[in-house]
Amino acid sequence: MYQRMIAAIFLLIVSGCAGNRAVTGLDHPAPQDQSGAVVSLNIASVRQRDDQPSVAYSRARAPALNLSRIRVHVPPAHRPGNVETSSVRPDPQIHFRASDYQPIADRAAMIRTLNQQLSERAPEQREIFIFVHGYNNNFAEGLFRNAQIVHDYGVNSVPIHFAWASAASFTRYLYDRDSAIIARSGLVETLEIAAQTKARGIVIVGHSMGAVVVMEALRTLAIGKRHDVLTRINGVLLAAADIDPDLFRAQVEDIDELPQPFTIVVSRRDRALDISRRLAGGAARIGSGFDIAFLQNKNIQVLDISQVDRGGHSLFASSNTLIKLLGSGFLLRRLITDEYAGLDDSFVAAGQGAFEQASLALHLPVRVIDRLQSR
Repeated sequence: MYQRMIAAIFLLIVSGCAGNRAVTGLDHPAPQDQSGAVVSLNIASVRQRDDQPSVAYSRARAPALNLSRIRVHVPPAHRPGNVETSSVRPDPQIHFRASDYQPIADRAAMIRTLNQQLSERAPEQREIFIFVHGYNNNFAEGLFRNAQIVHDYGVNSVPIHFAWASAASFTRYLYDRDSAIIARSGLVETLEIAAQTKARGIVIVGHSMGAVVVMEALRTLAIGKRHDVLTRINGVLLAAADIDPDLFRAQVEDIDELPQPFTIVVSRRDRALDISRRLAGGAARIGSGFDIAFLQNKNIQVLDISQVDRGGHSLFASSNTLIKLLGSGFLLRRLITDEYAGLDDSFVAAGQGAFEQASLALHLPVRVIDRLQSR
């Protein structure tokens, strides 16, 4: 499942752009035409609940974690890689829309809900997938992106959408940055809930500023010696991580033993992160490919996408070669699942060649390089 997350995460990088904001469609009757797919998402949110059904959760920060379930309808006209939304009233034939919003009372009820969903899956699919959205996303946008990932890439896990209080405004960068720090306690609680289920493991994906939430939550768990939770995490992926390198180093040192496998997707041509760098007074961002050697030495593998379509983002929604390479699990089937023992030199060479053909650079952790060189 983790290699599918690698493929899916590339599409996240195109989200969070300015424009008309998506609405959930919860204020309208559920579509009668069920010809499209339906994705059920569990919600853990530190956004305030909103009285407007079209919004569901606002940009305001909640004092406690809110839990719920929502069904997302994927339109029949959906094109893989896209998230077709409306800012007024979603058309069920062409737009993502939500229905069947059901609040969940407390942690115990959430655990029961997750266990029920896990029991309905084959044993090898009993994982929990937690997605943390990025900067400049309202609730509907993060929700629909999560549903699109699950649908398009066949994520065979129980999904939890972690929604933090982004202001969904390009000009509210500092508000979002503070909200990301505040949200760490909510993600810690979400991970505690997931760890108390019967899941085989937990995979976490953080995009953009969502990577800050992920790292701060892992740091909090490590400082609190919550090994009962940390040992349940069997994959972390950060894409376009909007984190200051000095902050990231401090977080890594506090966490000490990072969950494995741990992957970061970087691009030196990420324009959004370049804007973040300027807003931060010129400080580089980890997602820009800053100090890859440091990441490798900390047992982090890095996918460098700088040379893909000149570093642009639109390729990830349209390149069949890239999606097939990553989604099929070729090379990543072993590398990303940490099954290095069975790798032989020819497999590594073939895999690296495929990555180079797609203009990707894969930087392995030092521990893997040492293992391969010792043969």
